[in-house]
Amino acid sequence: MDSIGVGVVGLGWMGRVHTQAYSRLPQHYPGLPAPRLVAGADEVPGQAAGFGFESVTTDWRELLDDPRIDAVSITAPNFLHREMGAAFAATGRHIWIEKPVGLSAADARAIVGTGQVSVGFNYRHAPAVQRARAILRAGGIGPVTHARFRFFSDDAAAPDAALTWRFERERGGNGVLGDLGGHAVDLVRHLLGEIDTVVAADRAIFIAERPAPSGATTGHQRGTGPLRPVQNDDWFAALLRTAGGARVVVEASRVAAGEQNHYGFTIHGTRGLLSWDSRRMGELVTDRRTIFAGPGDGEYAAFQPGPGIAMSYDDLKVIEAGLFLRSIVEGVPHGATMPDAIRAAEVLEQIEAFGG
Repeated sequence: MDSIGVGVVGLGWMGRVHTQAYSRLPQHYPGLPAPRLVAGADEVPGQAAGFGFESVTTDWRELLDDPRIDAVSITAPNFLHREMGAAFAATGRHIWIEKPVGLSAADARAIVGTGQVSVGFNYRHAPAVQRARAILRAGGIGPVTHARFRFFSDDAAAPDAALTWRFERERGGNGVLGDLGGHAVDLVRHLLGEIDTVVAADRAIFIAERPAPSGATTGHQRGTGPLRPVQNDDWFAALLRTAGGARVVVEASRVAAGEQNHYGFTIHGTRGLLSWDSRRMGELVTDRRTIFAGPGDGEYAAFQPGPGIAMSYDDLKVIEAGLFLRSIVEGVPHGATMPDAIRAAEVLEQIEAFGG
């Protein structure tokens, strides 16, 4: 297999990140078949242009019958994941789909096919996180007693941010639970093992109304239209118990003013702690010193020759793309897969069931 023909559905920010990750793969993983950018699809005219695709379209369904496409990235809004994912899965295509994979666990379960399916839980692939996982597996801080996982963002903190699809139940699902909580739950499972019980939870909408957008929006732009109700949660916190008995607090907010992508965790064991902040991606803090990720930690060596050289968010997506293509070539899954997406969605639905 000399090359793999890929299509990308949804060419907003995340579609751009996927496309650039494919383009960078030969530089970091020369042993893998080179991805060929076959087709890009976005309903906004002109949105898919300029990325280097052989062809572009405003109708994603045209990609279903394109014989040039072996694999597809689905980076469209959440409410389209189920329809798109199920359609491509039925063709036997390999799929790299962004979390939360639809609006519910049922949506994720509906994406069944014969191809490989990778899910965009990118934070588990940070080399420092992989180092933390190795330390935990080796018992380096003793049995884990308790931990806190936080995902705080202020991208929706402004009350006049336009009411886009993300704030609507029908199109945005359960709000911050799916958008940020899915990442947090996946990290808990990746580092500490399976979640046994949701012990308690609370959630809230803090900005009850937002102005309607005046037109097409990208990101969180200011709205100028009439006020409309926000239909899903801005914040949640939950107390979880893992199968190993650890107690874990998970908290996420999209309206945490002053907190710009403050994602990470602190894990306590009987003999020490591990702490990681995604904004200092290559640093893993212990109770004695700061460890800098380096060759030998996860996929770090594919990017840098020595420890302490910073990596980026986009690098994590290159790692994901590499794992996705490895899955295709070897016929076995690497990285986060559909069972991970389904289990994360199940936990979030249990949290949501506590009310708010």
